Amino acid sequence: MAEPLLTLEGVTKSYGDVVVTRVLHGIDLVLEPGSFSAIIGPSGSGKSTLLNLIGLLDRPTGGRILLGGEDISRLDDDQLSLARGRTLGFVFQFHHLLPAFTALENVMMPLMAQSGRQEPWMRERAMELLEEVGLTNRAHNPANALSGGQQQRVAIARALAPRPKLVLADEPTGNLDTQTANEVFGLLRRFNETHQTAFLVVTHDPRLAERCDRIITVVDGRIESDVAHTPGTPVDLR
Repeated sequence: MAEPLLTLEGVTKSYGDVVVTRVLHGIDLVLEPGSFSAIIGPSGSGKSTLLNLIGLLDRPTGGRILLGGEDISRLDDDQLSLARGRTLGFVFQFHHLLPAFTALENVMMPLMAQSGRQEPWMRERAMELLEEVGLTNRAHNPANALSGGQQQRVAIARALAPRPKLVLADEPTGNLDTQTANEVFGLLRRFNETHQTAFLVVTHDPRLAERCDRIITVVDGRIESDVAHTPGTPVDLR
């Protein structure tokens, strides 16, 4: 059996010194290589906080997070940043592209950030991904000249450029119309199936959640349920 990609053991998260607000209460979670899972739950339930911890953007107050079996609490900030860049990709509701740069340059950014310089293979890698998301003919267009759906496709290509083992997607289609959202989500599933990249998607859209293989429901900072799911089966997000 393959080693878990990411493991959370009794993870808690609190904010404040004088008045302490606990947002997460003893989260246990294992993410496997190549999985495709959804996190659902009401607003304010702790989904975003949980995603930040899984994305190594914040540290837990208590418990342990293991990345490939290694306890991240033993890593300093520089080591944590390296681990994040090597293992994780991110897709958000708002694409956060650099508007003055082309689609190609935006996809190359994480590769250049890791090495500190531009190399010919980075351009080749970026063009491969733009071809996979159907944007070869827009490679040299500035990001701000692209439609919303095209920008999100570029954001997906950028997230996948360093070949991450896990992509975290926070409402990745929340800013798109229904047809475009369907197409963009289809890209995520295709990358999962063809490249065995694991995806963890936070969504409020039942049509998207029902296309996932696992549904993790978070309520009041706790995992209320965590079940295998057959894609196409309806999901109740109430």
